[in-house]
Amino acid sequence: MHGILQFEHNSTESNQALNGNVATGFSPISPPRNLGSMSRLLPSFIAVCTTFAATVLTGTLIAAEKNRPNILFCIADDWGWPHAGAYGSKLVETPTFDRLAREGVLFTNAFTSNPKCAPCRASITTGRNSWQLEEGISHWNRWPEQFITFPDLLAEAGYHVGMTGKGWGPGDYEHARETNPAGPNYDKFRNETPGKSMSALDYSRNFIEHFLPAREPGQPFCFWLGAFEPHRAYEQGIGERSGKQLADAEVPAYFPDTPTVRGDLLDYAIEVEWYDTHVGRALTHLEAIGELGNTIVVMTSDHGMPFPRVKGQIYEMGFHLPLAVRWGDHAPAGRTVTDFINVRDFAPTFLDAAGLKSHPQFTGRSFLDLLRSTAEGRIDVSRDVMLTGKERHDMGRPHDWGYPVRAIRTDEFLYVYNFEPDRWPAGNPETGYRNVDASPTKTEILESDDYYELSFGKRPARELYAINEDPECMHNLADSAEHTAIMAELHLRLMAMLKAEGDPRLNGRAEFFDTIEYLGRKTYSWDVWHENQWEAIVAGVA
Repeated sequence: MHGILQFEHNSTESNQALNGNVATGFSPISPPRNLGSMSRLLPSFIAVCTTFAATVLTGTLIAAEKNRPNILFCIADDWGWPHAGAYGSKLVETPTFDRLAREGVLFTNAFTSNPKCAPCRASITTGRNSWQLEEGISHWNRWPEQFITFPDLLAEAGYHVGMTGKGWGPGDYEHARETNPAGPNYDKFRNETPGKSMSALDYSRNFIEHFLPAREPGQPFCFWLGAFEPHRAYEQGIGERSGKQLADAEVPAYFPDTPTVRGDLLDYAIEVEWYDTHVGRALTHLEAIGELGNTIVVMTSDHGMPFPRVKGQIYEMGFHLPLAVRWGDHAPAGRTVTDFINVRDFAPTFLDAAGLKSHPQFTGRSFLDLLRSTAEGRIDVSRDVMLTGKERHDMGRPHDWGYPVRAIRTDEFLYVYNFEPDRWPAGNPETGYRNVDASPTKTEILESDDYYELSFGKRPARELYAINEDPECMHNLADSAEHTAIMAELHLRLMAMLKAEGDPRLNGRAEFFDTIEYLGRKTYSWDVWHENQWEAIVAGVA
């Protein structure tokens, strides 16, 4: 059973003692004298030994319990890289994230294998890439009940486990389990927010006043602090009303540089800062009660910001994540690490830190060695590649098809393979490009001839970007003769790695992905659009 301490019995030493080969005070050749007196004393002697052993064992278990680290896993909803002060961004103020970077480790190459809420969070909790999770690869799906989660395993091992806000989702887990895959819910307290569009849940207070008091004395905890921010919708103009300047907005090259887009980015920034504030309150409390030093604090997100060509799209800003980790003296501070981290690596890392064996389900790798190291830069030379991709996220294509993509990211290149280039990557025009959240920026781009293709147009089967010179993925090198060899090499490597990981799309089960039921609203499905068109025609004739 997970979490039960096992002690080995030294049979060799015991047998030697029985045979008189070690100093025990007894000899099998010369039996002890006064055997009768000893037999009367034996029960008392056994009782004393048993009490002593129980005392020692209890003390050992208590010590082990105290040494096991707490885990505070903080995850935003749609917070994109590199929007944090520690990465040099001027768009947002993130004092808590920046503190974690100073007092812990700042990672510059953290990624998700699928840039959408439900599949990314499934990957985090199960320790697997999204194409290894059956229906877990999709958005608004049923939780794949055959998979266990790291909160489940830590709970079995004696941890106090819980969550507030957004855990795994959106989707249905109740058919398979009693609690969210991220843990039991602690959503008691609510608060006033800076903006009407923000969640009223008081994430930090739920952690401090609801979750922590419910644990046993000395019990280690694992808490998932899941903010709903900066997910849309936003209160339009809140950024400027809060004192931000349009000049502070960092406009990507694939967006028109207009006041509308700049204002939208400022509104997004305010919600990122609200998330940062709640994590800061949690840190302050842990410090006040003397538990911050033995708590692994992770601060990250599930994918890029909720803007066109970012969230849900297989470009750098879509799947590249902010990540900082603090663990007191266990993680030497002030280091920047360039090793590639996959979100599936969190689960084995947490079990490793808790002194537990990795679960055979996990395909991620613990990065505990990187946290404990005193080195920075590239520490483990094997951590230099990342796979990412997607199937169906939202509705809006004929037959409710997805847009299958797989990609490989190395230190130098991002190679993207679009399996169905004749489909619309952001959803069909007729249904409103539903794989892109509604926003002022989306409206602005749809009205622009210059930027439309970058976010909503169809894409070639192969895309190749020199990621260091072109992090915004503006210049496709797939047709460059100079890059033919490297693209062929990356394609073969991508396909081989996917096949080895059991990706159904590479192992004769590609059609499976189109059978996964979508559980969200069908308002923008292809069938509903057709039905509405027919009703409009009938109404026009009448």
